[in-house]
Amino acid sequence: MSPRLGILIIIGVTLWRVVTLGFDNTDLFVDGSQYWFWSQNFDFGFFSKPPMIAWVIRAVTELSGSSAIFWIRVSGPLVHMATALVLMMIAKRFVSRDIVGWIGVTYITLPGVALSSVFFSTDVILLFFLAVALFAYFGLTKQRSIGLALLMGVAFGCAFLSKYAILFVVPGGLIALLLLPMARIGWRDFFISVAAAIVVAAPNVWWNVTHDGTTIKHTTSIARWGEMSLNFGQGIEFFAAQFGVVGPIVFFAMLWAVYRVLKGQGSAIEKLLIWLSVPVVLLITLQALIGKAYANWAVTAYVAGTILAVWLLHRVWPKGLRVSFAINGTASLLFPLAAIFANQLVLPNGTEVMKRYLGRSAVSREAADLARQAGTGILVSDNRDMLADMYYTLRDEPLKIYARPPAGAPDNYYEQTFALPADVSEDVLFVTTQPFDCAETPQTIKSWQPSGGYYRGKVIYAYKAKASCVAARE
Repeated sequence: MSPRLGILIIIGVTLWRVVTLGFDNTDLFVDGSQYWFWSQNFDFGFFSKPPMIAWVIRAVTELSGSSAIFWIRVSGPLVHMATALVLMMIAKRFVSRDIVGWIGVTYITLPGVALSSVFFSTDVILLFFLAVALFAYFGLTKQRSIGLALLMGVAFGCAFLSKYAILFVVPGGLIALLLLPMARIGWRDFFISVAAAIVVAAPNVWWNVTHDGTTIKHTTSIARWGEMSLNFGQGIEFFAAQFGVVGPIVFFAMLWAVYRVLKGQGSAIEKLLIWLSVPVVLLITLQALIGKAYANWAVTAYVAGTILAVWLLHRVWPKGLRVSFAINGTASLLFPLAAIFANQLVLPNGTEVMKRYLGRSAVSREAADLARQAGTGILVSDNRDMLADMYYTLRDEPLKIYARPPAGAPDNYYEQTFALPADVSEDVLFVTTQPFDCAETPQTIKSWQPSGGYYRGKVIYAYKAKASCVAARE
C-alpha cells in the first residue's frame, strides 16, 4: 500500500467517524460527563485522572462555543488521525518506507482506536503523545539533538498528564537501553529529556502532593493492590482480550515476533520494538493475575506494537496485512453505527447492547422535574453516575447540585469537591438508588424503575428532605 493511499484511507475513516458523531444517539458515559465537568473547573489534577483530557475538552468547547456531546467527543477521531500520521513518519524515517501506508491504515482501524474514536477517552491523547515521544526517541538513536531531546521530554510529560499508564513503557525501554546498542541515546540528550518531562509533569505531581495523593491513591485502589491474590482466570481473560483490542492478526503478529526473536531470527529493530511494547502486556497481565486490570490498560503497548506487527507481516505474511485490514476495517465502520442505532440494538432479553450509554440523561431530567415539583432548587445524590450526568445534562438549569457528604474519605471527585455544604438549611431533593431514611422522616416524591438504558431494572428514589438530614450519617 502506498503512503498516498494510506493517507486517503486515514482521512476517509476519520471523516466517517466525525460525520457519524453528528448522528450519535448515546448519552455521555459517566467518565465522559466527568471529563466535561472537570473542563469547567480548571486545575492541574483531578480525583481519578491527570488533567490533560479536561484541558483538551475545554479548548474544543471554547473554540466551538458549544458543550454538545459532538464537540466533547470530536477530538477522539481527530487526535487518532494525528497519531496515525506520526506513526507513518516513524516508519518512513526509522523502519522501512515500504510499510508507511500500512502502518497508518493498521493503526487507524485498530478496534480499540475505533471504539475510542466514538467514545473519547484519556487513551486517545496518551497514544498521540507517546507516538510523538517515540518519534523523537528514534531520532535520538541516530543523532544527538537538543531539539529532539526536548521534544521527547515534553511529549513524555504530556503523556503523563494524560494518563499515568505511560509509565508502563519505561521498564521495557530501560532494558532496551541496557541490552541493545542501537537503542541507546547520548547521555546529554537523555538528561535533557528527563528534565523536560519532569518540568512538564511537575504541576500534576505538586497537585497530588497538596491533595493528599488523591489520584495516586485512586489508581492503586482500582488496581486492588490491597487485595492481592492469584487469579489465573482473570489473567487469561485479560490476555485474550488483547486480541480484541488491536485485532487478532495484529496481536498474533506481535507474539510471532517474540517467538522469532527467541529463536534468534529477529532483527535489531524488531528487538527494540518488542522491548517497547510486549513488556507492557506482560506487566498488565501480571496485574490482572494478582489484582484487577481492564482490557485497555495495556494500550501503551500498541504504538510500538503496531509498527512491530506491520513490519513482521510485511516481510513474512503480506496477506496478513490485508486480512487484518478487512477484519479491523469492518469493525471501524460498524462501531459508529452502533452508537447511531443504540436504541435499536437490543439483545433477546430486551437489554440494549449499548445500555451503559443510554438512559442517563432521562434520569437527570426526571430529577430536575421532581425538584421543581417538590419546590426546591437543590439536587443531592450519593451516586457518582447520577451526579456526573446531572452536572452535564442540567448545566443550563437553575439548580444547585451537590454530592452527599461522605462518612469518611471521599470516594469520587464530587464528594471531594462538591459535597453538600454544612450551611445549607433548606429542603433538598435527594436522588438515590437505595431506600433512605433519617431522623426527620423524608418525604418520598417518587420511586420509579426505568424501562431501558443503564438504569433498567434498578429502582430510583427521590426524597424531599432537610439538608442536615441528608448530610447526617449514622
